[in-house]
Amino acid sequence: MAQDKTRAPIAITMGDPSGVGAEVIVKAIATLPPEERRRFVVIGDADTMKRAAEACGSDLAFHAQGAPGAGGSLALRHVPVDGLPGRFGVLSPQCGEASFRYIEAAVRMAQSGEAAGIVTAPINKEALNSAGHHYDGHTGMLAALTGSKSSWMLLASERLKVIHVSTHVSLRTAIERARPERILATIRTGYEHLKRMGYEDPRIAVAGINPHCGENGLFGTEDDEFIRPGVEAARAEGINAVGPISADTVYHRAYQGAFDLVVAQYHDQGHIPIKLVAFDSAVNVSLGLPIDRTSVDHGTAFDIAGTGKANHVNMLSALDYAARLATNRHEKAAA
Repeated sequence: MAQDKTRAPIAITMGDPSGVGAEVIVKAIATLPPEERRRFVVIGDADTMKRAAEACGSDLAFHAQGAPGAGGSLALRHVPVDGLPGRFGVLSPQCGEASFRYIEAAVRMAQSGEAAGIVTAPINKEALNSAGHHYDGHTGMLAALTGSKSSWMLLASERLKVIHVSTHVSLRTAIERARPERILATIRTGYEHLKRMGYEDPRIAVAGINPHCGENGLFGTEDDEFIRPGVEAARAEGINAVGPISADTVYHRAYQGAFDLVVAQYHDQGHIPIKLVAFDSAVNVSLGLPIDRTSVDHGTAFDIAGTGKANHVNMLSALDYAARLATNRHEKAAA
């Protein structure tokens, strides 16, 4: 894990109290040496975290944020929410409300400098919306809470990284959003992030939206009308971008090392290849926000919640990426 050079901890939001979030947090933190656990604080429900530890057969202990911890215990900021079901695997508006409050608290901490960044455990969109919080997921919610005009989802794994032009919208809407301005903004955002992560001259490939990029208009003209001008505008700014490239080959080429980043035009076009090659290790990173946020790339898994079976490898990857971002932000501020 990246060396911690920040005083503020990284806030981990517990996610939906009925899901596997608390379990993967417990299992991931329990693998870390006691001194590394001090760089994190969980924002969530104390009772749920204790039940998760029991379900996992873990002796991980918790202490209130700000209080002295001992023996490798994990700092916990309890956010009270009335009416939680008190058991796992339940779709509940109260759990949706809790998910929102944990994230809201973590955002405020990050904005004030009380937290060096945020790592989010999974939420349930149906529960969130049933509680009256009408967001398409974490990315849209974080953009609203931080007052950001735009945000992007980047999925990062060791050999394949993908940034999305659009995510949680219909395919029809995704096609409508694939316009030169958004393409250019997406390329810029991905380029700047990779530069921040140490890439000297990131190689960016932009996927086409139609089969074979439209085959000269045979299967559609969007690639030539909208995507190509966005790529050309990025190249005019000195960004090493190419495309559009047919989506049925570009991810394989990137996985083999030809590109550092692929710009996907819509949700499934980017998620399917990442989940095929890095299902347990890919990290969801929110870009375009004034704060740093990483997340696991899986859902609440109500069917196995409370059994201790949830895989925590994805959470470990998210924690490590967040620690690298925090160190990077600290070094940039000190320069």
